[in-house]
Amino acid sequence: MPAAVLLSLYWFLLLGGLGTFFPFFSLYLTQSAGLSGAQAGAVMAVLPLVGLLAQPGWGHVADRRGSRVRALRLLSFGAALGYVVLPFARGFPAILAATALLACFSSAVMPMAVAVTLTLLEHTGPHGFGRVRAWGTIGFLLTVAGLPMVASHAAGRTDPTAALALVFPVAAAFTLAAAAVSLLLPLERLGLSRAEPGAWRLLLARGPFVRVLVCVLIAYLFLQGPIVFFPVYVHAIGGTVETVSRLWILMLLLEIPLVAFSGAGFRRFGGRGLLAIGIASGAFRWMVCGYATSPWLIYPVQLLHGVNVTGLIIGASLYVEAVVPERLRSTAQGALSMVGVSLGGICSSLAAGWLIEHVGATAPARVGGIGALLLVLAIPALIPRPEEMKRNTLAA
Repeated sequence: MPAAVLLSLYWFLLLGGLGTFFPFFSLYLTQSAGLSGAQAGAVMAVLPLVGLLAQPGWGHVADRRGSRVRALRLLSFGAALGYVVLPFARGFPAILAATALLACFSSAVMPMAVAVTLTLLEHTGPHGFGRVRAWGTIGFLLTVAGLPMVASHAAGRTDPTAALALVFPVAAAFTLAAAAVSLLLPLERLGLSRAEPGAWRLLLARGPFVRVLVCVLIAYLFLQGPIVFFPVYVHAIGGTVETVSRLWILMLLLEIPLVAFSGAGFRRFGGRGLLAIGIASGAFRWMVCGYATSPWLIYPVQLLHGVNVTGLIIGASLYVEAVVPERLRSTAQGALSMVGVSLGGICSSLAAGWLIEHVGATAPARVGGIGALLLVLAIPALIPRPEEMKRNTLAA
């Protein structure tokens, strides 16, 4: 079976499992597990906190061993095991520990999957990557939309919170199936260079890589908090849980074709251009949400979520692939996820929570939108094009 087909199936199953877990885990903690708000917040914070070490750590291991596919297999099976163990944890300390175990694997599996996909499809370039990665969004969409209906039918209307117990077995089943598919993936070509001990330090000496890390960190600082507290914002403007669900479906529908054709965007705008477009779309979206009062304005701009994801996540990953040595790609992708999703996400969530408590539910959207807009204006000076870097190297 062609590698592209296997990778498409892997992404579909992996993000399908995430679609049953991520949108409902915080609700499970407060409604089914009986944790307080502070305890639930601490558990949610464990996922990115563990990722600070797990993401670059696993990337470094893969580069040192010279096989990203084998590392992906281990991470996939480990994440499936984490989903199996988590519902058996009872009480705050046990749930905290079980979530940390899950995060050891699940936080690193996405950047590793990106590195593996780009490696196995290097002959197709970013075009093949976009088409394959889009199947992950399809899987996420189907499970985030379908699980509530299936769970409601299984649990009955008398006890809707009992349906949350289905989150973990379904997530485990999808992730285990993804792990099984990873066993069929071909290993990288013979002669794939391995990173020597301490080679990760070379990344810190590469100006474009360090600069894109700074850019992504700032972008997540302004843009992650508003999406984390999006349900709070929707409730503040008079929406319901059903409104949040419908908006998520709307956001994901546009993301699918955008990710699928991100290769064409990369060819047209380059990694830096995609990154700027993604951040700009997030800035415009949250500024509208922060200042508009009519749902006729707020609802349509949620479609920009797909542009934001494609530009910020895909664009940054493709830029990193263009500016780092092949033997350090897994380490670089892990570091990119660590700085953005983990460090930037933690700081952004804390800041957004403070703004909601002291200013109001629309404050994260307002601050995030303005801050992201200022970052877009700074990108031409902050991040060089890869081709400019090459010209400067040749001239030197």
